[in-house]
Amino acid sequence: MLNRHHRIPDTHRVGERLVRARHLEVEIAGKRIIHDINIDLYAGEVVALVGPNGAGKSTLLAAISADLPLSRGEVLINEREISRWNTTELAMRRAVLLQNIGISFPFTVEEVVRMGRSPWAGTPAETQDELIVSAAMRMTQVEELRERSYTTLSGGEKGRVAFARVLSQATPLIFLDEATAAMDIRHQEMVMGIARDYARQGGGVLLVVHSLDVAAAYADRIILMKDGTIVEEGKPRDVLKSEILSTVYSHPIRVIEDPDTANLLIIPQRPFSPLSPSDHLPSHH
Repeated sequence: MLNRHHRIPDTHRVGERLVRARHLEVEIAGKRIIHDINIDLYAGEVVALVGPNGAGKSTLLAAISADLPLSRGEVLINEREISRWNTTELAMRRAVLLQNIGISFPFTVEEVVRMGRSPWAGTPAETQDELIVSAAMRMTQVEELRERSYTTLSGGEKGRVAFARVLSQATPLIFLDEATAAMDIRHQEMVMGIARDYARQGGGVLLVVHSLDVAAAYADRIILMKDGTIVEEGKPRDVLKSEILSTVYSHPIRVIEDPDTANLLIIPQRPFSPLSPSDHLPSHH
């Protein structure tokens, strides 16, 4: 049941700051992973964390969402230091989808999605549980999996169910760490479209994504990281430039504009052409 002292989130206006993170540092096993990072996140925007493997993207997201302790710095959600929200209050304000979903018991898909409603037990919002859970499953196209055991699903199906759980939590903030990693193209686009709509309706979305094309298409702002620091931050067209990306990823990268859609296309330079089997491969006679 809800403790009477729990504070229900206020309604937020687009442009209002939801997260203020200052001088963040994280050490794991004696190694500093994040170095003096500052980030703000506002209602109505999608912010993408991009960068090569080991850049610190997932660590940074986990630190901002309070799933990983800070070595230094502070994170404020709704202008209140994150440690001053109790567990339920924090869960009312931000929902988190991490890379590893630790569900090993045979819960049904519907039961997993319904877990997102637990912070709202005992509040007036509890009366909307059925409506919100059904809407989340419909949006993520997992309704037909409703009675399936979560542990029997494919990686992509598990990802969609986990995303539905995040949506059912109905928080002003959502944090997504490689939410589309195991999904096919259609469902990747579905998830990103939902995230875009979430921001359009006044939410704030911070996500880790590897695909630079996806970041360019859906993010309002991109934070490019390397070695635990922010290299560049700004609008996609200001950050996703050939020279910058080629340096950060240590590989030649071209950035061109799609002539039909004007979207940015990010293409790694490849020094070879597709092999012609008749000319290049050994015979199997």
